[in-house]
Amino acid sequence: MRRNMLTTRIFATLAVTAVLVLPPALAAEQLERLIVHKSPTCGCCGKWIDHLEANGFAVTPVDVADLGEVKREHDIRPAYRSCHTAVDEQSGYIFEGHIPARIVARFLSDPPENARGLTVPAMPVGSPGMEVGDKFMPYDVLVLEEDGGTRIYAQVNRQEDQY
Repeated sequence: MRRNMLTTRIFATLAVTAVLVLPPALAAEQLERLIVHKSPTCGCCGKWIDHLEANGFAVTPVDVADLGEVKREHDIRPAYRSCHTAVDEQSGYIFEGHIPARIVARFLSDPPENARGLTVPAMPVGSPGMEVGDKFMPYDVLVLEEDGGTRIYAQVNRQEDQY
């Protein structure tokens, strides 16, 4: 009888430990992992990385001397460039510029056909990482298509639409 109680306690302890430990471990495995290529001196890139991490992304920042080379490597035309380029480790999708984390997550959960990634060209004031008080400039998030074209994926017309 005493042995059965001890076995039951051990089993219960292991079960509770598994419930408490495994979900965070599994969640860590399921995080979207982005590699962000950026200039070592760019503060807004760091703020965008903070925004991604606060919204559940695992981010590996990579400081590079020649961002132009990274953009050429990923075939991002000059009209669609911004100050940093992120690449999803698993899928290889590209995320150029200050794209809201919720839009990156939506894209990754259901990528459009023939898409290579998303871009927010330039650096719109008020976009994640580009906050300046309550100033905000509406902007479009574009799909970068396999054939080199683009199309609107999302329109961000108000600051609160980003979060």
